[in-house]
Amino acid sequence: MNQQNSTEVLEVPVLIVGGGPSGLAASLLLSRYGIKSLLINKYRWTANSPRAHITNQRTVEVYRDAGVEDSVVAAATPHELMANNVWATSFAGQELGRLLTWGNAIERKSDYEMASPSAMCNIPQHVLEPIIANEALRAGSEMRFNSELLDFTQDADGVTARILDRTVGHEYEVRAQYMIGADGARSRVMELLGIPLEGEMGLGCAVNVWLRADLRRYCESRPGVLYWMVQPGNDYWVGSGTFICVKPWTEWVMLYMYDPTQGEPDLSEAAIIERARRVIGDAEIPVEILSTSKWQINHVVANRYSQGRVFCAGDAVHRHPPANGLGTNTSVQDVYNLAWKLAMVLNGQAGPGLLDSYNTERQPVGRQVVDRAMGSVRNMLPIANALGFKPGQSEEEGWASLGELYAESEVGRERRAELNQAIALQNYQFNCHGVELGQRYRSSAVIDDGSEQPAYTRDRELYYHATTWPGARLPHAWLHDAQGHRVSTLDICGKGRLTLLTGHGGAVWNEAAEAAARELGIELQVRRIGIGLEYADSYGDWARLREIEEDGCLLVRPDNHIGWRAQSAKHANGAVLLDVLKSLLDRR
Repeated sequence: MNQQNSTEVLEVPVLIVGGGPSGLAASLLLSRYGIKSLLINKYRWTANSPRAHITNQRTVEVYRDAGVEDSVVAAATPHELMANNVWATSFAGQELGRLLTWGNAIERKSDYEMASPSAMCNIPQHVLEPIIANEALRAGSEMRFNSELLDFTQDADGVTARILDRTVGHEYEVRAQYMIGADGARSRVMELLGIPLEGEMGLGCAVNVWLRADLRRYCESRPGVLYWMVQPGNDYWVGSGTFICVKPWTEWVMLYMYDPTQGEPDLSEAAIIERARRVIGDAEIPVEILSTSKWQINHVVANRYSQGRVFCAGDAVHRHPPANGLGTNTSVQDVYNLAWKLAMVLNGQAGPGLLDSYNTERQPVGRQVVDRAMGSVRNMLPIANALGFKPGQSEEEGWASLGELYAESEVGRERRAELNQAIALQNYQFNCHGVELGQRYRSSAVIDDGSEQPAYTRDRELYYHATTWPGARLPHAWLHDAQGHRVSTLDICGKGRLTLLTGHGGAVWNEAAEAAARELGIELQVRRIGIGLEYADSYGDWARLREIEEDGCLLVRPDNHIGWRAQSAKHANGAVLLDVLKSLLDRR
């Protein structure tokens, strides 16, 4: 260290490197669980541009459990205004097709509404992050911005990190029992760990332009998140330019691809405004450019998410195109899986082996997500084919080919049918409910009940299949408490605690739970569902979903995944439950 460097050493249970969606969520969750952490971010504050925006039901459930759902939803574009994906030659030009997305189609509404107490929303990253950061600070989190990780070492007892305070130019050390690397796609933590990434980088080049343009006249009658403008002369994934709604209907991100072998794009303000007006189809509309950035399409996932006492999450370990809107969602869900495990280990309620399940459970999800996103990119090609766009064709040839789509001819009929099929294929990007909600974990933190995994009766990517099979997410059902208030099954679990759900005839589980909790020194709450019990199954939905007898039980983990289940009270004895908990928590 140089003479300006301090001998300051901060000690904290958890050091979080990175202040994006995953790092901020980790900070908030750990504070809710009573664990002190320090978050460092090399930037001066949170995101300064829209970036990610789609927030799916599972992520809103995480925010619900963390007590911040209402604030997020209040700042977001509501679900009903996310309805349409529109394909057209320009905003003012010929519309070519639409797709009802994110569960807004009549035939999908019930799927989404029955699956979760929370609705999807559209909230840009620069709006979301300050909400989470401020809530985490109110909950007791500590954060230092303009603080950059230089390097770290780890030993059997913890991690020692060297940090640069970029504001005053001095270094200091942080000693933590555990560290979370949530520092994004250029992760310094991953670099220092030397964990390999598997896949391909640089599969395409893109430009994001954040701009203001009042497009109410073109959008109020067809509200949506994505408007795909396809014009001849561009055979890339997103056509001539995709407009992503940031603020209805006046603030946008215009996304377009380019081929670096043909030279770098002209990013001058005049060139971008001209392009935006061409995509809009209105040469007179005022356009204000707020910022411009370039990025690449990647398709990579780390082969492991942890090493020693360091755990990585978010874009540090999985990078993929924005298709399906899975990036930020997967990142937040990574730390939802990790935070409760860290809390229980740090509180002495679980052995360190519990932390091994983080990689076992989340790495396969990361691989699934990057593969699905890349598959969705490939699924865009049939639209270009149906429109008749081909590499190397002139603009005149392209418009002529597009004109055949409108023709009263056999070719026209075939092309229109091809376009309809190509748009329907986009359901795997925009109504992919099973990928969003349907993760089923297999690890040492999930105790097998001896049953076979239930079969998928519909497409496993398009449709969420509710089940209480151990490892699956707890199914949502609306209940009513003693005061008549409506609550979800998810609401009576979580909050950093293990929960045992049972019903009529299941009082014996209370005794078993109390004995096990007392011996292990843990909190294990019991919730009874049924007529005249704590929570009424007013509509009978829980009886349909629970897949156990009413006197059986479900052991629900703090992340609202099923840890174990017993079919009936025949299995209700303290020894069985105690053995299950010891296995799940690495307390043997």
